[in-house]
Amino acid sequence: MGKWVDGAGTLTVASPGTAIPLEIAASYRARRRGLLGREGISGALLITPTNSVHTFGMRFAIDVAYLDRSLRVLSVVTMRPGRLGMVRPRGRHVLEAEAGAMAEWGLRPGTSVRITAGPSRGG
Repeated sequence: MGKWVDGAGTLTVASPGTAIPLEIAASYRARRRGLLGREGISGALLITPTNSVHTFGMRFAIDVAYLDRSLRVLSVVTMRPGRLGMVRPRGRHVLEAEAGAMAEWGLRPGTSVRITAGPSRGG
């Protein structure tokens, strides 16, 4: 995919083909806001471009999947609120979801995902 824009989309885990509602945060403002101030998320949030995240100001624990440029999962970690994640040098994108969700979806290192963007919401 070329340049990402803020909006909605679908995350598809290559195997077993699970489709997950997705929010895309590509603008500086949307990336900076992320999941701050929310009580939870249904589905996942793609933050792009980035190779590191934090959970300062978060209200719930999250799963974080670091993706490379070809949308292959490099690592998956669970982060409690108030933590600073490690920088992943090969990381280009980050997926965030409620803690435990990624294991249910079968997301683990080496898994490829597909992202289908919906209509743009500007940015």
